[in-house]
Amino acid sequence: LKVDSGLGRGGALPGDWQRLVDQAAAAQSAGHLDVTGVWSHLARSNEPGHPSIAAQTATFDAAVAYANSAGLEPCHVHLANSGGALASPDTWFTMVRPGIAIYGVTPFPDGASPVELVPAMTLRATVALAKRAPAGLGVSYGHTYTTERETTLALVPLGYGDGIPRHASGRGPVLVGGQRFRIAGRVCMDQFVLDVGDAAVHAGDVAVLFGRADRGEPTAYDWAVAADTIGYEIVTRLGARVSRTYVGEVAR
Repeated sequence: LKVDSGLGRGGALPGDWQRLVDQAAAAQSAGHLDVTGVWSHLARSNEPGHPSIAAQTATFDAAVAYANSAGLEPCHVHLANSGGALASPDTWFTMVRPGIAIYGVTPFPDGASPVELVPAMTLRATVALAKRAPAGLGVSYGHTYTTERETTLALVPLGYGDGIPRHASGRGPVLVGGQRFRIAGRVCMDQFVLDVGDAAVHAGDVAVLFGRADRGEPTAYDWAVAADTIGYEIVTRLGARVSRTYVGEVAR
């Protein structure tokens, strides 16, 4: 059974909780169902110490107490999502529900985490074209970027049709050949351009959009900042055109 402890989304509000529990207890006594869990979801767990966390925890405590008093005695009692599991021990009951943290992406807006998180996903592509370009050349739609000097432009075949956020135009970080570059101009449907200066970048080189910071790669958090969004959106928006390769135990 789910109680709405303050998120204002799914679940029964406190005013409806007693009726729901009473009906569930009657159905359980009649052998129609077995209530094994009570749960809720935090609204602001990515803000450790926010008063709403304590308020929701208290509401949830009261809801669980009533369920127990009605004879349900659920064995699975859970409130904490990733933020709660990482930073708010008072929200830990019989289990926690880390979501985005399992994939190594922090739920916290400052990009930090009290527990080391290792990203589970790397997004990379192969440079399709690298060419020398003169100074003063407008790049991509709208010419929002213009080369300041003779340079090399590298074309990467990923775009908003694949889930690359257009809001990251001119800002999205990409690692090629051990160097970081930012998208030059607008992200297109199927591609974007990097101005790599005089770096030795060639067609066939690997471009890493996000991965692990300990390897010097941009992260999903870096892209979230560039696109003015959250890491969750960056890793979940990739479309079916992006091929998946599974590694490690899953691959076996």
